[in-house]
Amino acid sequence: MHMRKKDATILIVDDDDDILFSARISLKKYFSEIITANNPKKISNHLTTSTIDVVLLDMNYRIGFEDGKEGLYWLKHIKEISPETTVILMTAFGSVHLAVNAIKQGATDFILKPWKTEKLYGVVNAGLELARSKRKNTQLQTVQKQQDKDFHQQTEHIIGNSLAMQSAVKLAQKVAPTDANILILGENGTGKYVFAKEIHLQSERKNHPFVHVDLGSLNENLFESELFGYAKGAFTDAQKDTLGRFELAKGGTIFLDEIGNLPLHLQSKLLTVIQNRKITRLGEGKERNIEVRIICATNAPIHKMVDEQTFRQDLLFRINTIELNLPPLRDRKEDIELLANHFLKKLNQKYRKKIEGFTKEAIKGLISYNWPGNIREIEHIVERAVIITDHNIILPEDLHFSTKNISVNLENNLNLEETEKQLIKKAIDKHQGNISRAAKDLGLTRAALYRRLEKHQL
Repeated sequence: MHMRKKDATILIVDDDDDILFSARISLKKYFSEIITANNPKKISNHLTTSTIDVVLLDMNYRIGFEDGKEGLYWLKHIKEISPETTVILMTAFGSVHLAVNAIKQGATDFILKPWKTEKLYGVVNAGLELARSKRKNTQLQTVQKQQDKDFHQQTEHIIGNSLAMQSAVKLAQKVAPTDANILILGENGTGKYVFAKEIHLQSERKNHPFVHVDLGSLNENLFESELFGYAKGAFTDAQKDTLGRFELAKGGTIFLDEIGNLPLHLQSKLLTVIQNRKITRLGEGKERNIEVRIICATNAPIHKMVDEQTFRQDLLFRINTIELNLPPLRDRKEDIELLANHFLKKLNQKYRKKIEGFTKEAIKGLISYNWPGNIREIEHIVERAVIITDHNIILPEDLHFSTKNISVNLENNLNLEETEKQLIKKAIDKHQGNISRAAKDLGLTRAALYRRLEKHQL
């Protein structure tokens, strides 16, 4: 029966060409590539140009010198250049004590000349398995290091040196690989979405969907059809069977944002789904299993809402297995300069500018401001400064902070656009950057308010 060759590269080093020939013939029917070298000085070259799995290394080279020192020298050399390569020593003189000494120094095994082919194959094959498992381990460690690095890089604009931020990041890293339900608490603009996305990317589910649902802007009538899907004909516009967000997120993560905005009767519907891990599409009687991880977020004082009975305690228990608190920017003043410089670098690229930094006075202004809109606001203020400044450094007058005392004077200003802009500013200041509440006050949906914020470059 013909054996399929293993995909492996074996290097044989011996100054006796007959030995090289014989070892090559013995092994070439088992392994895909056999390289031979009659001078150990060629080892370096082979190790740097190929991935060598196993080296068969003769212990003695110069005639009359049979103490194996050269073999030990080259063994050390191989281990330094390619620690994952397995080294097997060949010795002709039954000098077992030399081989034992070599094993102490990192060789895996030895074989005596002359050998039987089966014995040689057995030793080399075991060496190959060892090399592979070492390589796999190294790869896993590299992947882990890379993931840690990626986590920090991708969330860099919500990472600072402040203790509050560091502990939030540490907790996120700890819980990401688990399937625990997570509740992210924090004001608007503190980075709740970014954290949720990062937790997904650091989990086993990273190759499956990440589905973001803004419950704050979801019309009550659409709640069930959006989240659970619907069957054709379930209502007037239901032209075809449609998947809800829970089914779309299959195998991945569903991020339920602004969960504090859900009215009580919808909270109980959501609770049933989370408890039973089943949904029923509108207009269908059939239950479907859902296989998702649930991350929720809110800027509402949810524990206070439980006390006031505007948020169900049993739902809170379901969603906050782990609670992640993101600090507001005013509580981590030491991170403000770091964030401002991060955004400056990013925006320099976006607008093809070469602004070098901020004056001391500008930094002072940034630090003394209260930041009701948190990180989102600092990015916005730096962006505006980058666009309007005529200098290669940002001055205090380039920074336009929102003020609390805007009065809308309709008598003097009948410009509709301007009045709308001032009203929006006033509503956002009144609600300290909370978009949902400002939108409610203005009689708009969150989506409509976001469009207007963009239009007025607020």
